[in-house]
Amino acid sequence: MRTVFPLTAIALGLLFVVGCAEGGNGLDKVNGSVDVQAGAHVGSASTVNGSIDIGHDATVANAETVNGGIDLGPHAHANSLETVNGGIQIESAADVARTATTVNGELQLSVGSHVGGRLENVNGQINLDHANVDGGIRTTNGDVTIGAGSIVHGGLHVEKPNGFWNHTSRKPRIVIGADAVVEGDLVFDREVDLQVASSAKIGKVVGATAQPYTGQ
Repeated sequence: MRTVFPLTAIALGLLFVVGCAEGGNGLDKVNGSVDVQAGAHVGSASTVNGSIDIGHDATVANAETVNGGIDLGPHAHANSLETVNGGIQIESAADVARTATTVNGELQLSVGSHVGGRLENVNGQINLDHANVDGGIRTTNGDVTIGAGSIVHGGLHVEKPNGFWNHTSRKPRIVIGADAVVEGDLVFDREVDLQVASSAKIGKVVGATAQPYTGQ
């Protein structure tokens, strides 16, 4: 069962990190956005209320925020990206060694981008455009588009809503595009609209019936 930590716990954790990182090789604050300049190398980038913008060719160990989005620029690198209320944009040829997670926000992977671990949210769209994910995809209420030429290892899991706060009766739309590959099981704990292109390759489907995807 998924465990989502309360916002206050995450915020306090970030405040602790900020307090410990003053004067270190990090860009950490409580309120306000964090900008990592192009080509820079920093140990961490964190804030509680604000976005994080990581410039092209930059390297960041970890990027974390509570209220704000994260943008990992072209050819940039990070170990992990995590937010609670905000989307994550992984630009072209950018690389995340481990996980990219949000609770309420979109996950967007551009051409040539890569996530070495899991891609995960609760609410928000997940879109891959000729991108690779090695640790699988997990969501509860999000629409998922594994676009043309994208490759996902570790399967796809759409969980059943747990509790009133993330309940919705709308069926998530799951699209597996032309020449996309999903290795591992596609497991659906709730009703979804699953559409799969004829040229796509997928693993075992559990809990749904695939319909042809025609690009609409």
